[in-house]
Amino acid sequence: MFSGIVEELGEIKRISKRGNTTLFQIRASLVSEGVKIGDSISVNGACLTVVGSDADVLSFEVMPETLKVSNLGILSFLDKVNLERSLKIGDRLNGHFVTGHIDCMGTITGKKYSGGNLSFEISVPVKFMGYILPKGSVAIDGISLTIVERKSNYFTVYIIPHTLKNTTLGFKGPSGKVNIEFDILAKNAQSTPIK
Repeated sequence: MFSGIVEELGEIKRISKRGNTTLFQIRASLVSEGVKIGDSISVNGACLTVVGSDADVLSFEVMPETLKVSNLGILSFLDKVNLERSLKIGDRLNGHFVTGHIDCMGTITGKKYSGGNLSFEISVPVKFMGYILPKGSVAIDGISLTIVERKSNYFTVYIIPHTLKNTTLGFKGPSGKVNIEFDILAKNAQSTPIK
Protein backbone atom coordinates (compact mmCIF):
# COMPACT_ATOMS: atom_id res chain seq x y z
CA MET A 1 0.00 0.00 0.00
CA PHE A 2 1.27 3.46 -0.95
CA SER A 3 0.17 7.07 -0.51
CA GLY A 4 0.89 8.47 -3.98
CA ILE A 5 3.57 10.85 -2.67
CA VAL A 6 6.60 10.35 -4.91
CA GLU A 7 9.85 10.15 -2.95
CA GLU A 8 12.34 10.16 -5.79
CA LEU A 9 12.82 10.22 -9.54
CA GLY A 10 14.68 7.02 -10.36
CA GLU A 11 16.51 6.28 -13.60
CA ILE A 12 16.38 3.14 -15.72
CA LYS A 13 19.90 1.69 -15.90
CA ARG A 14 19.11 -1.58 -17.67
CA ILE A 15 16.20 -3.59 -19.06
CA SER A 16 16.74 -7.23 -19.98
CA LYS A 17 14.68 -10.36 -20.61
CA ARG A 18 14.79 -13.36 -18.25
CA GLY A 19 12.62 -16.04 -19.80
CA ASN A 20 9.02 -14.85 -19.52
CA THR A 21 9.88 -11.92 -17.25
CA THR A 22 11.65 -8.62 -17.83
CA LEU A 23 14.33 -7.44 -15.40
CA PHE A 24 14.39 -3.72 -14.64
CA GLN A 25 17.42 -2.21 -12.91
CA ILE A 26 16.71 1.27 -11.57
CA ARG A 27 19.07 3.77 -9.93
CA ALA A 28 17.47 5.00 -6.72
CA SER A 29 19.76 6.76 -4.26
CA LEU A 30 17.08 7.70 -1.67
CA VAL A 31 14.54 4.88 -2.05
CA SER A 32 17.27 2.20 -1.94
CA GLU A 33 18.17 3.17 1.65
CA GLY A 34 17.19 0.35 4.01
CA VAL A 35 15.43 -1.63 1.26
CA LYS A 36 15.71 -5.40 1.37
CA ILE A 37 14.85 -8.23 -1.02
CA GLY A 38 11.09 -8.76 -1.07
CA ASP A 39 10.15 -5.15 -0.29
CA SER A 40 7.48 -3.45 -2.39
CA ILE A 41 8.28 -0.29 -4.32
CA SER A 42 5.89 1.74 -6.45
CA VAL A 43 7.48 2.31 -9.88
CA ASN A 44 5.34 4.74 -11.89
CA GLY A 45 2.48 3.58 -9.70
CA ALA A 46 2.99 -0.16 -10.26
CA CYS A 47 3.74 -2.19 -7.14
CA LEU A 48 6.95 -4.14 -7.86
CA THR A 49 8.98 -6.47 -5.66
CA VAL A 50 12.68 -5.85 -5.07
CA VAL A 51 14.58 -8.94 -6.27
CA GLY A 52 18.07 -7.47 -6.09
CA SER A 53 19.93 -4.53 -4.57
CA ASP A 54 23.45 -3.38 -5.41
CA ALA A 55 24.45 -0.06 -3.81
CA ASP A 56 21.90 2.40 -5.22
CA VAL A 57 20.54 0.17 -8.01
CA LEU A 58 17.38 -1.85 -7.37
CA SER A 59 16.27 -4.80 -9.51
CA PHE A 60 12.68 -5.82 -10.26
CA GLU A 61 11.19 -8.69 -12.26
CA VAL A 62 8.12 -7.65 -14.25
CA MET A 63 5.53 -10.02 -15.69
CA PRO A 64 4.12 -9.65 -19.25
CA GLU A 65 0.67 -8.60 -17.94
CA THR A 66 2.18 -5.64 -16.07
CA LEU A 67 4.07 -4.57 -19.20
CA LYS A 68 0.84 -4.79 -21.20
CA VAL A 69 -1.41 -2.72 -18.92
CA SER A 70 1.15 -0.12 -17.83
CA ASN A 71 3.68 2.25 -19.35
CA LEU A 72 6.52 0.11 -17.97
CA GLY A 73 6.41 -1.73 -21.29
CA ILE A 74 7.44 1.41 -23.20
CA LEU A 75 10.28 2.52 -20.92
CA SER A 76 13.87 2.51 -22.11
CA PHE A 77 17.43 3.18 -20.90
CA LEU A 78 17.82 6.43 -18.88
CA ASP A 79 14.06 7.09 -18.69
CA LYS A 80 12.93 8.57 -15.38
CA VAL A 81 10.40 6.81 -13.14
CA ASN A 82 8.48 7.84 -10.03
CA LEU A 83 9.48 5.85 -6.94
CA GLU A 84 7.79 5.43 -3.56
CA ARG A 85 8.43 2.95 -0.77
CA SER A 86 5.42 1.21 0.76
CA LEU A 87 3.68 2.71 3.77
CA LYS A 88 4.57 1.66 7.31
CA ILE A 89 2.05 1.47 10.14
CA GLY A 90 2.04 4.89 11.78
CA ASP A 91 3.10 6.82 8.64
CA ARG A 92 1.15 9.94 7.73
CA LEU A 93 -1.10 9.43 4.73
CA ASN A 94 -0.38 12.61 2.79
CA GLY A 95 -2.02 11.51 -0.46
CA HIS A 96 -4.63 8.74 -0.64
CA PHE A 97 -4.60 4.95 -0.45
CA VAL A 98 -2.86 3.63 -3.58
CA THR A 99 -2.59 -0.15 -4.03
CA GLY A 100 -0.06 -0.19 -6.87
CA HIS A 101 -2.41 -2.16 -9.14
CA ILE A 102 -2.70 -0.28 -12.44
CA ASP A 103 -6.22 -0.17 -13.89
CA CYS A 104 -5.31 1.15 -17.33
CA MET A 105 -3.08 3.50 -19.26
CA GLY A 106 -4.29 6.99 -19.94
CA THR A 107 -3.22 9.40 -22.67
CA ILE A 108 -2.40 13.04 -22.04
CA THR A 109 -4.62 14.91 -24.49
CA GLY A 110 -3.93 18.41 -23.23
CA LYS A 111 -1.35 20.29 -21.20
CA LYS A 112 -2.05 23.97 -20.73
CA TYR A 113 -1.65 26.95 -18.45
CA SER A 114 -4.75 28.83 -17.37
CA GLY A 115 -4.46 31.76 -14.98
CA GLY A 116 -0.93 30.67 -14.09
CA ASN A 117 -2.02 27.13 -13.23
CA LEU A 118 -0.95 24.06 -15.19
CA SER A 119 -3.58 21.48 -16.06
CA PHE A 120 -3.38 18.08 -17.71
CA GLU A 121 -6.30 16.57 -19.59
CA ILE A 122 -6.12 12.78 -19.56
CA SER A 123 -8.28 10.43 -21.57
CA VAL A 124 -9.04 6.89 -20.45
CA PRO A 125 -11.22 4.16 -21.96
CA VAL A 126 -14.87 5.18 -21.56
CA LYS A 127 -15.65 2.07 -19.48
CA PHE A 128 -13.52 3.54 -16.66
CA MET A 129 -15.14 7.00 -16.56
CA GLY A 130 -17.54 5.90 -13.79
CA TYR A 131 -14.56 5.90 -11.45
CA ILE A 132 -13.82 9.57 -12.16
CA LEU A 133 -15.41 11.73 -9.46
CA PRO A 134 -14.83 15.50 -9.40
CA LYS A 135 -12.78 16.35 -6.30
CA GLY A 136 -12.02 12.65 -5.96
CA SER A 137 -8.56 11.10 -6.02
CA VAL A 138 -6.66 9.37 -8.80
CA ALA A 139 -3.07 8.09 -9.02
CA ILE A 140 -1.30 9.09 -12.25
CA ASP A 141 2.08 7.36 -12.65
CA GLY A 142 1.82 6.76 -8.90
CA ILE A 143 1.19 10.45 -8.07
CA SER A 144 -1.81 11.18 -5.86
CA LEU A 145 -3.83 13.91 -7.58
CA THR A 146 -7.27 15.48 -7.24
CA ILE A 147 -9.70 15.36 -10.16
CA VAL A 148 -10.89 18.86 -11.07
CA GLU A 149 -13.26 18.19 -13.96
CA ARG A 150 -14.83 15.22 -15.71
CA LYS A 151 -15.96 15.17 -19.33
CA SER A 152 -17.31 12.31 -21.44
CA ASN A 153 -13.97 10.60 -22.08
CA TYR A 154 -11.33 12.60 -20.22
CA PHE A 155 -10.68 14.27 -16.90
CA THR A 156 -8.58 17.22 -15.75
CA VAL A 157 -6.06 17.55 -12.94
CA TYR A 158 -4.00 20.59 -11.90
CA ILE A 159 -0.29 20.21 -11.23
CA ILE A 160 1.58 22.38 -8.73
CA PRO A 161 5.17 23.43 -9.61
CA HIS A 162 6.66 21.10 -6.95
CA THR A 163 4.95 18.05 -8.52
CA LEU A 164 6.00 19.10 -12.01
CA LYS A 165 9.64 19.44 -10.91
CA ASN A 166 9.85 16.25 -8.84
CA THR A 167 7.90 13.70 -10.90
CA THR A 168 7.78 12.29 -14.42
CA LEU A 169 4.97 14.72 -15.33
CA GLY A 170 7.67 17.33 -15.94
CA PHE A 171 8.84 15.24 -18.92
CA LYS A 172 5.42 14.47 -20.38
CA GLY A 173 3.15 16.27 -22.78
CA PRO A 174 0.30 15.59 -25.21
CA SER A 175 0.16 11.96 -26.41
CA GLY A 176 2.23 10.84 -23.41
CA LYS A 177 1.13 7.60 -21.76
CA VAL A 178 0.50 7.50 -18.01
CA ASN A 179 -0.45 4.73 -15.60
CA ILE A 180 -3.85 5.18 -13.99
CA GLU A 181 -5.05 3.70 -10.73
CA PHE A 182 -8.52 4.84 -9.77
CA ASP A 183 -9.32 5.52 -6.12
CA ILE A 184 -10.09 2.25 -4.34
CA LEU A 185 -13.03 3.92 -2.58
CA ALA A 186 -14.55 5.00 -5.92
CA LYS A 187 -14.06 1.47 -7.28
CA ASN A 188 -15.73 -0.10 -4.26
CA ALA A 189 -18.64 2.35 -4.48
CA GLN A 190 -19.22 1.52 -8.17
CA SER A 191 -22.31 -0.66 -8.27
CA THR A 192 -21.66 -2.23 -11.68
CA PRO A 193 -18.33 -4.06 -12.06
CA ILE A 194 -16.27 -3.29 -15.16
CA LYS A 195 -15.98 -6.15 -17.63
